[in-house]
Amino acid sequence: MPEKVFDCLVFIGRFQPPHRGHIEVIAQALSKAEQVIVLIGSAWQARSLRNPWTFDERAEMIRACIGSEDQSRLTMVPLLDALYNDDIWVRDVQKKVRDLAMQPAQKLPKIALIGARQTRSNYFLTLFPQWQSVSVDPLDGISSEDIRVPLFHDADTARAYLAQTPHPTLEAPVTARLSQFMDTEHWQALHQERQLLEQYQRAWQDTPYPPMFITVNAVVVQSGHVLLVERRAAPGKGLYALPGGFVQPQERLEDACFRELRDNIRLKVPEPVLRGSLRAHRLFDDPHRSWRGRTLAQAFYLALRPEQRLPEVRMPRTSRHKAVWLPLADLDPEQLFEDHFFIIQSFLGLPAGYNAS
Repeated sequence: MPEKVFDCLVFIGRFQPPHRGHIEVIAQALSKAEQVIVLIGSAWQARSLRNPWTFDERAEMIRACIGSEDQSRLTMVPLLDALYNDDIWVRDVQKKVRDLAMQPAQKLPKIALIGARQTRSNYFLTLFPQWQSVSVDPLDGISSEDIRVPLFHDADTARAYLAQTPHPTLEAPVTARLSQFMDTEHWQALHQERQLLEQYQRAWQDTPYPPMFITVNAVVVQSGHVLLVERRAAPGKGLYALPGGFVQPQERLEDACFRELRDNIRLKVPEPVLRGSLRAHRLFDDPHRSWRGRTLAQAFYLALRPEQRLPEVRMPRTSRHKAVWLPLADLDPEQLFEDHFFIIQSFLGLPAGYNAS
């Protein structure tokens, strides 16, 4: 076996799902390094059309495509996103690689990042100047996003797509696991969200330009609790979300936030007290943050004075959702809608790492 150029190569991706291009990068990494660390991003997030599969499911798909002789040299670990703070994310990557990279005898490990050349998602290769970069030519025409579209359109379309032999973009172990996934309640829920999305898009298909939506959210914190809304309908049925909604045409953003708290959440705190509790506000504009399309969210952080009792909330009986005060210690990224965990993280400085145990 030829001597390896690197002690450790690091491959970062979302792998939603893993396709032939991903597997080719891992294969090349295994040929160049003694150890390959695959950091699987968007871990611990609620299932969505953009993130349909959990870390464990994606790791299993990848490992099923790797030969038995290389399994011991391949390490896969989950990586939580930090959408609005690259520094938090970079620190998390650095720490994981430092803790996982095998130490050669009496020398520092030679570590490098590996990724497909000139892909939009690989901008992070520039965030780690202490490591070399190894570029691999991407396989033409392969995109995880393009793979996800037919998988959730309808059952017949999805099964026909997966039945292609040989499949042009997916390895056989991956198509087998995706076929099994179609028999789960998770696929049914995502299929329903896909139908809602298509209905939503049809309503805007005749606009002369792509629509852009403006929303507000309130991050209301008191005595170690954050005010959330439990969604009781798709999309995101069963998930927690921040209070908020769309901005009306003749409305200031701040006024829209307090209107939502007053009229829709019915938070029993006088509005002057709420306005006096405003500590910060910020625009959240990740292009993929919302299932409905390009949606900007202006969020307002309100720190209420600590009290023995949390303020009462009485949402209208006609509301499809339920308001709750959730202890900060119980915040779980997998139970938060869209990017709402990261909005809370941005204001409260929650740590990047997340331990599912």
